[in-house]
Amino acid sequence: MFSLFRRVSFQNRSQAPRILVCPSGFKESLDPNTAANCIITGIHRIMPHASVVKAPLVDGGEGFTKALVASTGGILHHVQVVGPVGDMIQSHFGFLGGEQPKTAVIEMAAAAGLSLVPRGQRNPLQTTTYGVGQLISAALDAGAEHILLGCGDSGTCDGGVGMAQALGARFYNVDGSIVPIASGGKALAELSDVDLTELHPRLSVVKIDAAVNWHNVLCGERGVARVFGPQKGASPSEVDELSHAMDRISCVVEAALHEDISLAPGSGASGGLGAGLRLVGANLHPRYDIIMRFLDIDSLIADCDLIITAEGGIDYQTPRGKIPSEVARRARAHNVPVVALAGTIGEGAGVNYDAGIHAYASIVQRPMTLEMAIEEAEQLLADAAESTIRMVLIGWTIGRATTPPKDGERATPVVGITKVQEIAVQTVKLPADGIGAL
Repeated sequence: MFSLFRRVSFQNRSQAPRILVCPSGFKESLDPNTAANCIITGIHRIMPHASVVKAPLVDGGEGFTKALVASTGGILHHVQVVGPVGDMIQSHFGFLGGEQPKTAVIEMAAAAGLSLVPRGQRNPLQTTTYGVGQLISAALDAGAEHILLGCGDSGTCDGGVGMAQALGARFYNVDGSIVPIASGGKALAELSDVDLTELHPRLSVVKIDAAVNWHNVLCGERGVARVFGPQKGASPSEVDELSHAMDRISCVVEAALHEDISLAPGSGASGGLGAGLRLVGANLHPRYDIIMRFLDIDSLIADCDLIITAEGGIDYQTPRGKIPSEVARRARAHNVPVVALAGTIGEGAGVNYDAGIHAYASIVQRPMTLEMAIEEAEQLLADAAESTIRMVLIGWTIGRATTPPKDGERATPVVGITKVQEIAVQTVKLPADGIGAL
């Protein structure tokens, strides 16, 4: 279990509500741990005696490496790699503590994440995963016997070609020319072949398990370029270019592996990085199959009365492998209500009701720019959590007031509550001969 999971209780009360706070991060704004702290602040403004379990979650994106290293008592290694726009950046990988075999953990976002791409340079035709391959190479050189690689929060769409190039792969165009190193998705329009004979020698003996969004596929109308390209800065025409590039990669990988991966689960993860990982011998897994090895989230869910989760955005894609929907899926088995807070409520968000999220709300309650929302995110999230608890308390109060009374008692609703943490249902004893005697 993550060492970040902690029960926070300001006063031990047997009747204190038990609330599980398990947010994801808000991209480019709040990491999961900070988001959890903000939510707890809002809860305790109204319910200072609530018993709160803090369980910040990661899904393979930003924070994946540091969270797993911290939870296992491992070691973090800092290295310089080529960033997504081609400049040198400071990055990291880690080794888990107490693991046999010696297991390295890497997050692709530490070398090719969207947060590393300046807003004025967000063009997935140009960005590269070359630095991800350098992180893998550094872990191999440091003696890794097993690698866990988290895919998420990417700022790229190069099909993992850059990553594979850093590990020794050579890609060729139709005319026989070599695809330039770290050149992004735009350079793949004429991709035709790959030479894997010079791959890092330890790739043949080291197992790589990649945690990916299982819903993301490489090609087609639901392919990664069309679904996520616009989020990474691609125009409609650029989306078409990227979609064609993913088709080219699919053909090359199929020729090399003798397997059609165009619609394979996870092949489109992180801008098609899933396809490139398959090319160099990695195994793809639904990300929660990997992550939940290090979490005991189900037992935490079973022991709570309410769950508050959060993410940067809630929309029609949330049920396709995002943290709020995974939490809701697991909570449904225990009949625990789930509230999701988000920076934005996007198109088709209503599908999340069917996914098990009972209510959702935006933390932004007044007109503001994105820059303002990012700057004020901590305050906005704490305020939203406070508002959520106020509404939940109304429901709990009504529920208590309307619960059928026990024999000989009548429940009466509480009116004019001034201290919500002291809510209680008043009861009066009925005379033996009934109400008419009152």
